[in-house]
Amino acid sequence: MKLNRTPLALALAAAALGSGESWAATQQSVELPNITISASALGEDVGEMTRPATVLQGEQWYSQRETGLGTSLERLPGVRASDFGAGASRPVIRGLDGARVRVLSDGADVLDASTISPDHAVTADTALLERVEVLKGPATLLYGGGAIGGVVNLIDRRVPTYIPEKGYEGELDLRGNTVADERSGAAGLTLGAGRVAARLEGAKSTADPYRIPGESNYQEGSFNDTDSAALGLSWITEQGYVGLAYSRQDREYGLLAHEHADCHTHGPTDWHCVEEEHEHGEEEEDEDHDEEGHEGEHEHADARIEMKQRRWDLRADYRDPFSGFERLRVRVADTDYEHVEMEGDEVGTLFKNRGTDGRVELTHAPIAGWRGVVGTQLTRRDFVAEGEEAYVPPTLTHTQALFLLEEYRAGDWRYEVGVRQEWQDIEVDGDADDAEHRGTSVSLGASWQWRPQLAFYGSLSRSQRLPTAEELYANGPHAATRTIELGDPNLDEETAWNLELGVRRLNGPWTFDFSVYRNEVADFIYAADTGNEPGAGYREVAYEQADAVLHGLEGSVRWQAGSNTGLTLFGDSVRGKLKSGGDLPRIPADRVGLLLDQRLTYALSAEVETSRVMRQDQTADYESETDSYTLLGAGLNWRGQLGENDYLLYLRGNNLLDEEARQHSSFIKDDVLLPGRNLTVGARLSF
Repeated sequence: MKLNRTPLALALAAAALGSGESWAATQQSVELPNITISASALGEDVGEMTRPATVLQGEQWYSQRETGLGTSLERLPGVRASDFGAGASRPVIRGLDGARVRVLSDGADVLDASTISPDHAVTADTALLERVEVLKGPATLLYGGGAIGGVVNLIDRRVPTYIPEKGYEGELDLRGNTVADERSGAAGLTLGAGRVAARLEGAKSTADPYRIPGESNYQEGSFNDTDSAALGLSWITEQGYVGLAYSRQDREYGLLAHEHADCHTHGPTDWHCVEEEHEHGEEEEDEDHDEEGHEGEHEHADARIEMKQRRWDLRADYRDPFSGFERLRVRVADTDYEHVEMEGDEVGTLFKNRGTDGRVELTHAPIAGWRGVVGTQLTRRDFVAEGEEAYVPPTLTHTQALFLLEEYRAGDWRYEVGVRQEWQDIEVDGDADDAEHRGTSVSLGASWQWRPQLAFYGSLSRSQRLPTAEELYANGPHAATRTIELGDPNLDEETAWNLELGVRRLNGPWTFDFSVYRNEVADFIYAADTGNEPGAGYREVAYEQADAVLHGLEGSVRWQAGSNTGLTLFGDSVRGKLKSGGDLPRIPADRVGLLLDQRLTYALSAEVETSRVMRQDQTADYESETDSYTLLGAGLNWRGQLGENDYLLYLRGNNLLDEEARQHSSFIKDDVLLPGRNLTVGARLSF
């Protein structure tokens, strides 16, 4: 397996040193808790997985979360953010994003429009999440071709799963941030008696344009206002639960670097664009706003998205539902999503996405030593775009799938094998033909507990991703990416062969998790720059297929230097290239970082973190390079009790060096800087 130069070389050397028994005997030992991954179907712990998995929960999640999902997760090795301002931030896993990374709400698709364009927000409210699971690498067996890059599973409490011991429990969360005058609050309450439990929760956040490095400079157009609420009800027995929840979210946020143009066509693919004149006959104000003028600016923002989503979730989980089966798990979600892209006071484009996603999983009792899950998934997606940028015709997508995942344990070995068959039919309005695609995915994996504290794991998978409606039928201007997008109705399935090897250690003075991977993708679908310039700063891209390779490595190693001190070295590196020559666009730059954590007293802990992001000069045609930069952060957490109730106070500083930084994985990296020096202060009470 070919590996590129990487910042992880030091970490690998440290891990090799730390695994020695004689060295370990003289150091302070630590044992990480067993954490079950709910998105794994078989209920494996993190230490049993055949692929890397990370769980963020409790104090770690509450103190580091941001408004955007991608920004909240980008400290994890192998994960970055698409970064489209305060309103839209989707996770990028190992250089793959969009339709190749599936975001789930407790096992069911979020069913928003975030895979269609990077300026469309993920509709999950991070303030209402209990924990987040990140599975890196292909997870197509359980969740389909949309998970060819990985899965982010968001766990909330909107459907109660148990009766509170005191008959009630809840939490209150407040936080603020200086860089954008951000204010947010969230509250939740669970009530239960007998076999019935109810949940009520809500959140509100608002943020103005954020400050960027430089004196009194603000990033124009970046604001966010979000309101979320949910109500859930469950019937709970000793065997399990069934529950139903209704949730709603209303969000308004700015579109950064939004350059609208008057585009017209003289033929199916012959587009021309000219800059639009400002209706009021005046040039826009300077993009840099002084401190007195930036507040409240979003009330009159020229380019913004006004979004709303209404969602129903049905969840059920039962042990020993009937003879021969250990578990029944049901997830059904129905979503009515729409957003309007506003140009001043005028409606530019209306996007509607009405979707339903349902899955049933049955875990059968062991048969000749094999224990496994058989299941089915059905998804319906009705998508409509109307207005100036309706670059995709209305489509109705039906997807059906059957899957089987089995495990076998023999001594210190655990084996895993699975298969999934998927069918997709897309009906399109207009002259284009409907599309039918079929996909088959198979996977083999194993983990070996070589020593009580040391395990090796690996997997080999063949995954197929079916083309999306946007890739097949797009034809028109897309202001968010400043492109004219041209789809191809003749696209085939893309097929990825992924090999991954890793080693992890979860207890002892040294703990670590490293993995190397190689992903060869036949008929990789990508937006190729045609070289045509329609005008007004737009470029023309056409969805094409070519063979591609992505390979890299990632990991972290932590040294417990004493009973109260820990030191963690982490990093990641990925390369993405076309086999015919040339680099894939927006591949994240190499990164290496160091984290020092210190428990000062029983209640008070501190951490200091620095990371170096390297220069990215391996770019696609017409893509800009990004310079290297160093980020410095620090935090303080105070845990205490108020009567019988626990509380957490936290203070965190980000980009303390006020570095100019650009996210290479962002479509708008040429025009948008990451936030400058800022402080976050928050408090959380559980009762």
